[in-house]
Amino acid sequence: MEFTIDRDTFLKSLGHAHGIIEKKTTLPILSNILIEAKDSKIKITATDLDIIYFEEMLPKEVKKEGSTTTSASVLYDILRKLQPSANVELTLLNSNRLKLVSGNSKFNLLCLSSDNFPLSEEDVGEKKFEVSPQKLLKLLNKTKISISNDETRHYLNGIYLHKTKLENKSFLCGVSTDSHRLSSSSLEIDSNTHIESIILPKKTIFQLISLLEKSNKPIKISNNKSKIKFEMDTGILTSKVIDGRFPDYNKVIPKDNDKILKIKLNEFKNSIERVTTVSSDHKEGLKMSISKDSVQLSVNNPNSGEGVENINAKFNSSDLSISFNSRYLMDIISHIENELIVINLKDPGSPVLIRDFSDKNSFHVVMPMKI
Repeated sequence: MEFTIDRDTFLKSLGHAHGIIEKKTTLPILSNILIEAKDSKIKITATDLDIIYFEEMLPKEVKKEGSTTTSASVLYDILRKLQPSANVELTLLNSNRLKLVSGNSKFNLLCLSSDNFPLSEEDVGEKKFEVSPQKLLKLLNKTKISISNDETRHYLNGIYLHKTKLENKSFLCGVSTDSHRLSSSSLEIDSNTHIESIILPKKTIFQLISLLEKSNKPIKISNNKSKIKFEMDTGILTSKVIDGRFPDYNKVIPKDNDKILKIKLNEFKNSIERVTTVSSDHKEGLKMSISKDSVQLSVNNPNSGEGVENINAKFNSSDLSISFNSRYLMDIISHIENELIVINLKDPGSPVLIRDFSDKNSFHVVMPMKI
């Protein structure tokens, strides 16, 4: 194998794949990236056995076809430190030596044979559908905030993706919950679209988000009960899904929360940030004393003191006091697009429903705290 490629092109593609590689693994080859020179193209592949990502690049020249695997982190680090727009020449000297030359720099990298690289060729299904990368990115960003970190309930460690119907329209819906809060977001899809209901793992979600941020063309999605495939203009990501049953989330969505609180989003956000300053780890509850035209926010920390602030609001019911984990509210606020935050309440002990009037296909449910 021998080829010449632009440093920037190679670094960009390697950056896309780099996040999949496990830093600590019992299988040394999983720390490596597979590099293949074939048909005047360079293809790189990364896998951790659960996720596989590959991307093709156009080199400046392929002198000799072939393939090998070498340390992804070492190669990425070298490319990062080379001059921008430099030429990079890679030559496979023998089965365990890869020579890299760029300008005055020369490296001999250790290799492992590509024959040992684990590649899964399982068919994910031919029924593909397309979605906008921006819409899918928005769905993932709005739902990732409620993913559970509790390993004992692995089926909550991801986003539940499934098809739903509402008013003769079909949607790709994403839901996550950690049992203290729930986030849901949907995007409209064609009614003939076929998608298996699956739970997308956390690592796949964050890898997908970083790829979607750089993607401009529609994403092709296909899946079966065990795997899901995303075809992007950058490359192709295939992932195993979480084996488990997601709970019936519809049961926890409040249906009769008729007490409506409206607050200006920025005022609410800034006020929470100020009063929670007295809480070093932000674990103390944020108490909200709600009246007809104002809300008093307060945090009391036995070790560092108390923070209290009043802000304007509109409330259509009699006075009510309720407390929340402030971090949960801040996570939700960061993904609301409207100038107002609208909170639907029932009583101090019942979950609240938070909607975004700028995005009618998204909502959040939060359990109050007992203080």
